[in-house]
Amino acid sequence: MNNSVANTGRLLGAGLRALLVLTVLTGVLYPLAVTGVAQALFNHQANGSEVKADGKVVGSSLIGQQGYGLDYFQPRPANGLGENSVNTRYKLILSGATNRSGDNPELIKWVKEAKAKVVKENSTADYKVKPSQVPADAVTSSGSGLDPDISPAYADLQVHRVAERNGLSVSQVRKLVDAHTEGRTLGFMGEPRVNVLELNIALKALVEGD
Repeated sequence: MNNSVANTGRLLGAGLRALLVLTVLTGVLYPLAVTGVAQALFNHQANGSEVKADGKVVGSSLIGQQGYGLDYFQPRPANGLGENSVNTRYKLILSGATNRSGDNPELIKWVKEAKAKVVKENSTADYKVKPSQVPADAVTSSGSGLDPDISPAYADLQVHRVAERNGLSVSQVRKLVDAHTEGRTLGFMGEPRVNVLELNIALKALVEGD
């Protein structure tokens, strides 16, 4: 009996020591090492890819925002986002796609309405948008509803409206879009894109003469 109790005690002691060692290694040292490397080598990404304007954080380059006025470039629709009263700009309590198939009548209705709205909002006194010019990302949301980017085609479609509403020339605004157009990652992955938040920050600075 005494030997059995002693063996049990030794096993418990060994198990406890193993638990403590693994807790320190995997729960303390490893996270600290990973965090340290991330902060040292990938500081911007490790801190949420923050975007700053006027000395304060105004968003993340990885998360799309809604609620821009028509003086600014518009993002993709966000029909899949859940509603909440905590943060009406990001609406991050629920994100996702609309979960409608391509031939779903409701989705087709949304797309037609969205296309008509894009044509109306972006037509100016000197420039009329044709329905055939409206790219897919102007009328459909992404899988998450949080896509921060739009296609160069959608950005270019908005140039005339943005120029007119801000008292700028079309060439000024188009030059701004070109400066904020990113190519494919590593030259072959993904598609060319324009980050809406960063573009709008640059637009605001241009309008204010900064």
